[in-house]
Amino acid sequence: MAMVAQQHHRENSGGSLSKHLDAAGKYVRYTAEQVEALERVYVECPKPSSLRRQQLIRECPILSNIEPKQIKVWFQNRRCREKQRKESTRLQSVNRKLNAMNKLLMEENDRLQKQVSQLVCENGFMKQHLHSATGATAVDASCESAVTTPRHSLGDASNPAGLLSIAEETLAEFLSKATGTAVDWVQMPGMKPGPGSVGIFAISQSCSGVAARACGLVGLEPTKIAEILKDRPSWFRDCRSLEVFTMFPAGNGGTIEMLYTQTYAPTTLAPARDFWTLRYTTTLENGSLVICERSLSGTGAGPNAAAASQFVRAEMLPSGYLIRPCDGGGSIIHIVDHLNLEAWNVPEVLRPLYESSKVVAQRTTIAALKYIRQIAQETSGEVVYGLGRQPAVLRTFSQKLSRGFNDAINGFNDDGWSLLNCNDNAEDVIIAVTSAKNLTSSSNTIPMLGGGILCAKASMLLQNVPPAVLVRFLREHRSEWADFNVDAYAAASLKSTYAYPGMRDHTRFTGSQIIMPLGQTIELEEMLEVIRLEGHSLSHEDAFMPRDIHLLQLCTGIDESAIGACSELVFAPIDEMFPDDAQLLPSGFRIIPLDSKPDSLTSHHKTLDLTSSLEVGPTAGNNDGKNAAYSGRSILTIAFQFPFESNLQDNVATMARQYVRSVVSSVQRVAMAISPSETGPVVGPKISPVSPEALTLAHWICQSYSYYVGSELLRSTDSASGEGLLKSLWQHQDAILCCSLKAVPVFTFANQAGLDMLETTLVSLQDIPLEKIFDDCGRKSLFSEFAKIMQQGFAQLPGGICMSIMGRHISYEQAFVWKVFAAEDETTVHCLAFSFVNWSFV
Repeated sequence: MAMVAQQHHRENSGGSLSKHLDAAGKYVRYTAEQVEALERVYVECPKPSSLRRQQLIRECPILSNIEPKQIKVWFQNRRCREKQRKESTRLQSVNRKLNAMNKLLMEENDRLQKQVSQLVCENGFMKQHLHSATGATAVDASCESAVTTPRHSLGDASNPAGLLSIAEETLAEFLSKATGTAVDWVQMPGMKPGPGSVGIFAISQSCSGVAARACGLVGLEPTKIAEILKDRPSWFRDCRSLEVFTMFPAGNGGTIEMLYTQTYAPTTLAPARDFWTLRYTTTLENGSLVICERSLSGTGAGPNAAAASQFVRAEMLPSGYLIRPCDGGGSIIHIVDHLNLEAWNVPEVLRPLYESSKVVAQRTTIAALKYIRQIAQETSGEVVYGLGRQPAVLRTFSQKLSRGFNDAINGFNDDGWSLLNCNDNAEDVIIAVTSAKNLTSSSNTIPMLGGGILCAKASMLLQNVPPAVLVRFLREHRSEWADFNVDAYAAASLKSTYAYPGMRDHTRFTGSQIIMPLGQTIELEEMLEVIRLEGHSLSHEDAFMPRDIHLLQLCTGIDESAIGACSELVFAPIDEMFPDDAQLLPSGFRIIPLDSKPDSLTSHHKTLDLTSSLEVGPTAGNNDGKNAAYSGRSILTIAFQFPFESNLQDNVATMARQYVRSVVSSVQRVAMAISPSETGPVVGPKISPVSPEALTLAHWICQSYSYYVGSELLRSTDSASGEGLLKSLWQHQDAILCCSLKAVPVFTFANQAGLDMLETTLVSLQDIPLEKIFDDCGRKSLFSEFAKIMQQGFAQLPGGICMSIMGRHISYEQAFVWKVFAAEDETTVHCLAFSFVNWSFV
């Protein structure tokens, strides 16, 4: 290294001397030994301090005749040359990329000119035969843009010669789509090519089935790219499995493979898809590497008999990858995906998912190109990840989360999943279970004492709710929908210790979550992070015991400008110091847009805060008009997994069903709050805390308490304004609830502590009758004091036990009950108010 440094710094010198300018502009001659000594220091410290330079002069006698100021100038010049060298290298790399991209754009321009010429030809041909009976259907095959390719039967594939014929035909049709004019490609909405773009993306709106195309520049060699793309489960999150049944060499140096592929269904409302295909890999005369694939007719391979009813055979028309090496390194890649997903057998509302080329482009075509670019940047060292994790390890975690969540949504019979009958005859939440013995072969095996895994899942339609905004809110405001004790119960699976959630220790979520990033993709469409939920003990004896819960979380699709992109929030409990081979039990949300947006949203990365909009109301959905451009439908799928012991299966199933219903209600409330349209999902009558009615009710509650009790419910400084009074009431430490005075009293309002105590939301609160939360002693105590309450307006109840809607017992030191009268009229009783003091879960 010293010799290299010595040679590098012999600039314009004759012999062993090196010239450098000092601060005065004079040349200072350095010997080779001096340069070598300075280079050694530069490697260790490019910018030494004054003390370090003086120390250098003392320790190196060969530098004793050089002034400290001259040494300082030498290091300045050295850093400047290093910066220039790096900049020169960077500019050369950028120049190579621009040349390759320019070549790609020129080829794309030539293809578009050919397409225009072909369309002009078709237009003239149709005009000449407009009034002819045969002219309406007779279209020149050379000008045909709607490609329809018949499947080849297994009879053609019974011998190598037949397979090679099919492969060559598939290659020709694929190349005509990738670089020719066989398909009328139109630019993907919202993805205009440019210097900073990932690539060129296009979709077809006229061919049979759904089709998407992408081309771009990737900094990897063709063979490496081919290796990655052929391993489809590693990058295609919807791919459940890919099995190679037969592989043999073709006569021209290529290979032919017979594949059986299974893909996941995106939601609980539709079956999964599978493919029986031929894949042909070969090298063209110009050195390009081609991987093309198409479906074969006939039954071919198929799923196990147990899972046959859960799959629908789909068709892959000639598709594949064209990979061309670039001068100076890297490759230009063309990707074509052309599918017929058999949309006829899914519900009408879901058919856009199977008939939209934009969905295929986002989930398959663009995903492939972005994954390869990600690998290229990781290989070059341009990407740095947190907590010292290697990129391959983080990709494995992302794949585990995604695969585990897809397994939970689909619940394949050949994985041991079976449906559990619902006792209340409601079909809104599906419960599926799999026993411990069926988990031994799974990659996400959880250590268990017995029993198995239970999954509660549901799907619902959302109207005019931006998926990216909703997922971002769910990520940033977990306390608005999640239950800390349910998270703690799921986390207990890591220690093989279980307890029914209704019997957990005295722990309460503080409402604080800390997000620690692990890594993200280059376009920021996917983020992997560790979430720490901070909890504290309500028992003085265990006040210093840690109660925090850690989750590994994957968040995707938060870019609102991505047309047709799916948004997901998937998480799983982990240990604080989770190993690289940690097993995961994922749960989460998936939101898939069904309709395209007319305009891109302007509220990019808008921070939502429901403390200022606690529930849906006339002003809650405005969002300052920033989301007014969004209009469309989407499908929300929720799946939560819980471990259980065999003797607690029924209890866990009941808890899981109630919990998912509670989460659905919370999501509906949030969706209504962020929906810019008043035509969003109607979730029932409710009162809005930001509405005048809520402000008035808060004033009545506090005024009535002061009148009957003789003291203030809130501090005097909190009631300076109506909104300040409502905010203080909402954040009061005691659970404050209001119930109606009807034949069957039901709750009509609760502050945040009240919602936490009952484990519900403002939407679901009005479905809870008063008597349901009290035990026998509590009901007797309330009924005995009821006459006093109505006569005197106030009563104090002794401490006791009540119950949340999740079935958990709650203790409280005492409770106050008072009449809430309307305005100044003491004869008109609006409702009864309850205040539960120092409550906690038992």
